[in-house]
Amino acid sequence: MVPFHRTRRNQTERWRVRSLVNVALPLREGVRAVVLDVDDRILLVHFEFPDWTLWATPGGGVEPGETLEDAIRRELHEEVGLVDVELGPVIWERTHVFPFANFSGQHEKFFLVRTSTNAINPAFSQQELLAERLTAARWWSVQEIREASDEPFAPRQLASLLETLLHQGPPGQLVDTGE
Repeated sequence: MVPFHRTRRNQTERWRVRSLVNVALPLREGVRAVVLDVDDRILLVHFEFPDWTLWATPGGGVEPGETLEDAIRRELHEEVGLVDVELGPVIWERTHVFPFANFSGQHEKFFLVRTSTNAINPAFSQQELLAERLTAARWWSVQEIREASDEPFAPRQLASLLETLLHQGPPGQLVDTGE
């Protein structure tokens, strides 16, 4: 694992979905990448918010005027240092509600990305990563995800989704991952 700083949070704390009474704010358009290495491990980043933490695929919001492809390339470079990656198909989508800045949540598209590198060298500085709430990044096998019962993952069914992807290949149509 590549820690971006030491965390003092109790890592057994469960991530909980936050309900919003007022969802008048718009959903943000987002992108994520299911980055797989030659050993079929997935690259995940760790987010730490004031009252919850989770492991998720790299990615984030689409900036005005950016294509989905440009946005995921930017996010991969900033968060984990991947550049010149070949983007595969969009395989999953997810909508989730959470309080964040001027948005009530995010609708995400997940690109499949294969890489031959294991290096994690974010372009962002440690301070920039922490401003984005990113505290670490690491490669996970399906088995490690299944065994990490006290770690929250997004999407929640990540191990099952990944297992299906590895056994059946990219789906013929977008899969809604749920929360």
